[in-house]
Amino acid sequence: MSGVTFGDIFFIIMVGGGVYLILFFVNRSRSARLPKNASTADIISDDTILSILTENKTVALVGASSDPSRPSHHVLEYLLREGYTVFPINPLEEKILGHPVRKSLADLPQHPEIVVVFRRPEHVPDITRQAAAMKARVLWLQEGVISHEGLDTARSAGMAVVMDRCIRKEHRRLVGGHSDVGD
Repeated sequence: MSGVTFGDIFFIIMVGGGVYLILFFVNRSRSARLPKNASTADIISDDTILSILTENKTVALVGASSDPSRPSHHVLEYLLREGYTVFPINPLEEKILGHPVRKSLADLPQHPEIVVVFRRPEHVPDITRQAAAMKARVLWLQEGVISHEGLDTARSAGMAVVMDRCIRKEHRRLVGGHSDVGD
């Protein structure tokens, strides 16, 4: 098993006078959540994700919601609290958390560095083309959003792609942000 680190070893059990080493290898690549035709090239390293999160501070959040029960609402709130400049995108909303909501990426006052997508996979290719036209650096597809066409389009435009991962969870795991938003 190449690529296994000490972080992949879960625990050691001590029973009576004996010590038993039990190893559990975690599929940290999360490839189990990707379709069978996904390749290891679709997997992005923790170091790359950390760089994305620390070097890019302007985010367009496509599919933002004013409904506090929606994951996009929690992510928006979290990113704002963590100091990101976030532009919510949703043609059906006016304001979310006091911030004006844009109808589309084309309506943004500046180019986003990261485009986070909370939309169904069939919408991703069009969103990706818009993000590429705006010279976004990163296309981030939230958990459950998998689009190989979007992946190919983004990579052709020179964008980094994070697919099927939650930006809030990854930020908390790798950077260590606030834990009180949406928990």
